[in-house]
Amino acid sequence: MKRVPIVILWAVAFAYVESAVVEYLRAIYYPFSEGGFRFPLITLEQLQALGDEHIRRLAIEFGREMATLLMLATVGWAAATNFREAVAHFMIAFGVWDIFYYVWLKLFLDWPPSLMTWDLLFLIPVPWVAPVTGPVIISAVMIVAGLVVLACEARGWVLSTTWRDWLVFTAGGVTVIVSFCWDWRNTMAGGLPNPFNWPLFLAGLAAAAAWFVWVLRRNLRQPLR
Repeated sequence: MKRVPIVILWAVAFAYVESAVVEYLRAIYYPFSEGGFRFPLITLEQLQALGDEHIRRLAIEFGREMATLLMLATVGWAAATNFREAVAHFMIAFGVWDIFYYVWLKLFLDWPPSLMTWDLLFLIPVPWVAPVTGPVIISAVMIVAGLVVLACEARGWVLSTTWRDWLVFTAGGVTVIVSFCWDWRNTMAGGLPNPFNWPLFLAGLAAAAAWFVWVLRRNLRQPLR
């Protein structure tokens, strides 16, 4: 738990960097004179018409997203003494980074106007889009789960997991991701977002969260190490 404040500070600072980059990209592709960032998105065909430089910039953006995930994972690992702590610190770093990403954008651009504003979350492997509420909920849950794991570690409880546990966690996470990508064909074609698939999103979140609570209760019945 002693490293949590450092991880949080790092995540807040990293969120500033990410938000600054996005501010630059929005200024290039969605000039303020045209109302700023909005849907529909610029399509691949429109980028190609703008020239090779913009296709190259899209490839760089793919790399930036991968580098972002790698940086979040490595800071989690650097702050940890075992795999469980590494995962917990990653979840905290990811959650704080994602929430403060929107905090900084609100300060920079007064965006989003509300938590129900649609946003482009990721581009890999296809566009992820959702109201801002979606990723903020996931981030808050990740922060809480990470803190619970670290609190258990600090008190001497080992939260052991099985392959079945990880299968459920993965299935829940993938379900949430599918809800973000549900409308990807329409998004890539330059369409306006269709209603978000809240039932799928909530099903994935509930499955992973409920199983985490079950794993926690199962482990807390075991004697201290």
